[in-house]
Amino acid sequence: MDKKHFHLIGVCGTAMGSLAGMLKTQGHRVTGSDKAFYPPMGDELKRLGIETYEGFSADHLKPAPDVVVVGNATSRGNAELEYVLNHKLRYASMPEVIRENFIRGHHSTVVAGTHGKTTTTSILAWVMEVGGLDPSFLIGGVAENFGASFKVTSSKYFAIEGDEYDTAYFDKGPKFLHYLPDLVILNNIEYDHADIYPDLDAVKKSFRLLVNLIPSDGRLIAGWDSPVVREIVENPISPQGVWCGIETFGIDHSDAKWTAGDIVFKPEETRFKVFCEGREYGEIRTPLAGMFNVRNCLAVIAASEVLGIERKAVSEALSTFKSVKRRMQVRGTVNQVTVIDDFAHHPTAIRETLLAVKQKYPDQRIVAIFEPRSWTTRKKIFQTEYPLSFAPAQYVVIAPIFESFRLAADDQLSVEEVISDLEKQGKQAWSIEGADAIVEHLAPILLPGDVVVVMSNGGFGGIHQKLLDALGGHQS
Repeated sequence: MDKKHFHLIGVCGTAMGSLAGMLKTQGHRVTGSDKAFYPPMGDELKRLGIETYEGFSADHLKPAPDVVVVGNATSRGNAELEYVLNHKLRYASMPEVIRENFIRGHHSTVVAGTHGKTTTTSILAWVMEVGGLDPSFLIGGVAENFGASFKVTSSKYFAIEGDEYDTAYFDKGPKFLHYLPDLVILNNIEYDHADIYPDLDAVKKSFRLLVNLIPSDGRLIAGWDSPVVREIVENPISPQGVWCGIETFGIDHSDAKWTAGDIVFKPEETRFKVFCEGREYGEIRTPLAGMFNVRNCLAVIAASEVLGIERKAVSEALSTFKSVKRRMQVRGTVNQVTVIDDFAHHPTAIRETLLAVKQKYPDQRIVAIFEPRSWTTRKKIFQTEYPLSFAPAQYVVIAPIFESFRLAADDQLSVEEVISDLEKQGKQAWSIEGADAIVEHLAPILLPGDVVVVMSNGGFGGIHQKLLDALGGHQS
């Protein structure tokens, strides 16, 4: 492989930073620019030996790199992008570079859906690893078993988290359409990403396009508990139907090929039996909590059969899986108060996360803290759903919506209305401005045994460590 110079505009994003590391692993020269280099990615880029520039300047492109990778957060007016266009430098989107440098010529497994992509891709990568396939992978979070979000090997297998978000300013289609899928796990579909999808029909169209890319000798693993997934499989783009083979999985629908039963949730593990067409496949034990993780495991088990991985290896991998950072991650315990970090922000994800926490800590008070930060959560789309999503929690604190000035007042989620609806349910619920004020409110009243679940798709002002530090100062 010819060694090239890749320059990444917006290199400090999670996926772009991982791509920088992957290209570096291949021996390329990699440089990158961004407006700032905050930890953890800023530190990770330094560790990887990536040359970085703070701020954007045409000088960073002299002499011209072989390829300029344009991140999807980069828009017209960026000094480097304008130089690229004016001087006709070779440029590409992140998914294009992933496809041409890592996927083409390999067996590609794409994990897609609204919820659970990062965890399911991490489970899949670990099952493939234990099963001897030595996969390359790219995940939207740090898989604890590997201590990394990516891995590049000489194996023919590549596993990737398939994001339905747009590709670049010049390509508004979803990223996952670039990933040449041989095997697709389609876990579930709901409305999300309100900044780029006007409605659920637009979301469905993207996933229909993905399914229509699977070759006839490929396979689709379809989540049968999701009505929208069923609709897409039963009403695909092609009038001839879905061209590839289909494996269905589910818990709520007995007509799925792969099902789970005898499910037992304990604080230390989840145990369940797997059935394939009604015949017992085996019993699974995993440290993962929650019904949604049973579904995630089922999807990977179905995929493992397609990939030819031995059942013993699958069972071993699931029992030793260590989860993903920011997915029900215990950040610390002080004075018997446990603080958990989770990426949940969609109402379904919040409900499922809190249910899983309740299953893991059945006799303890659950305190939920939520920051409406993503574009979808800031809008009033799910105004009636949010009060229901906090049902497993006894005490709820919601921060004001992030950067509310970017939305018209009548288009915003009303946090006050959510709080009012929660109070009508008999819950203690508060709207409190910012991380510091929330910590000041909670630290004196938290009791031994309480479990605090912080949910945001951002850093939330470092609230996790601030709360742990404050609890240390409130020794009981």
